[in-house]
Amino acid sequence: VQLQASGGGSVQVGSSLRLSCTASGRTFSDYGVAWIRRAPGKEREFVSFSGRAGGKTYYSDSVKGRFTISRDGAENTIYLQMNSLKPEDTAVYYCAADRRTHGYSTWYQRSLEYLNWGQGTQVTVSS
Repeated sequence: VQLQASGGGSVQVGSSLRLSCTASGRTFSDYGVAWIRRAPGKEREFVSFSGRAGGKTYYSDSVKGRFTISRDGAENTIYLQMNSLKPEDTAVYYCAADRRTHGYSTWYQRSLEYLNWGQGTQVTVSS
């Protein structure tokens, strides 16, 4: 599957953005899909995950209660609704997908576990 991330931009503190990750070649129905971000000078950071086949969703503590991950009905697009944005949310946001079976329950938090990546979309939050 090929991934295309979009929806980033430059906004003020407290604003909202919705990121989209669109699949081509296949749908996301067989894939667990995550949003992962990289801030300048920092390591990649897990943000949110949507499990395949109606699986669970997970969020990092830093975004819980502000961000919501969802899938469209056709399983072609994954969204990340970001509300109450903060300067520390500034980063390049990547969507990543994987459909393999993993041997431990927290695999979704690890960037190395994803084989398929989108190109990233920049989110900048200024005060």
